[in-house]
Amino acid sequence: MYVENKTISHEPAGEGAVRKILAYSPNLMTVELQFEKGAIGAKHSHPHEQIGYIVSGSLIYQEEGQEDKVLTTGDTYYVAPNVVHGVKVLEDTKLLDIFTPMREDFIHK
Repeated sequence: MYVENKTISHEPAGEGAVRKILAYSPNLMTVELQFEKGAIGAKHSHPHEQIGYIVSGSLIYQEEGQEDKVLTTGDTYYVAPNVVHGVKVLEDTKLLDIFTPMREDFIHK
């Protein structure tokens, strides 16, 4: 399987944010997100493991029970299943999120 990014349309992902669902299988999913400066990725949780990679930009990563952390281009974060987390975007930012298993809620709306 391959996915050409230019063929995928953005979809809304909250105020000031859009996402593209890229390659995925039942066990793994990649999602590209773009946030405008000042956007808030509301605190939430899900049963999936998640790794995020900051392709460009910067944000404040928030995780329940941890100190807020400023992350910038090239940094990554890991989210364990069911952990409450969110972001505050400091400048226009692009992320690549990887989920296991895939986020069925992103596909079946």
